[in-house]
Amino acid sequence: MKKIEAVIKPFKLDEVKEALHEVGIQGITVTEAKGFGRQKGHTELYRGAEYVVDFLPKVKLEIIIDDALCERAVEAIQNAAKTGRIGDGKIFVSSIEEVIRIRTGETGSEAI
Repeated sequence: MKKIEAVIKPFKLDEVKEALHEVGIQGITVTEAKGFGRQKGHTELYRGAEYVVDFLPKVKLEIIIDDALCERAVEAIQNAAKTGRIGDGKIFVSSIEEVIRIRTGETGSEAI
């Protein structure tokens, strides 16, 4: 099993969700986040004063899936989240040793 974590621009969430649904992904966890990478934030003018906005709004997605779906899911996220501009985000893939459904006690792929 794999865990895919993706940090994307908030306005791309619906497109990414639809792309993952088409791949067959059933469960997804979404968290609002703030951060920056190479873009280092930006400056804004507010009431005549200049402010540095270091942390930009982002959305973090977390998905646990079978190994067989991983490549297709990553490709779906990448294609749906891409704008071609700086700050599109990142995708992280890691291995998951075990999944347990609390309600039923199911483990492994059955618990996803």
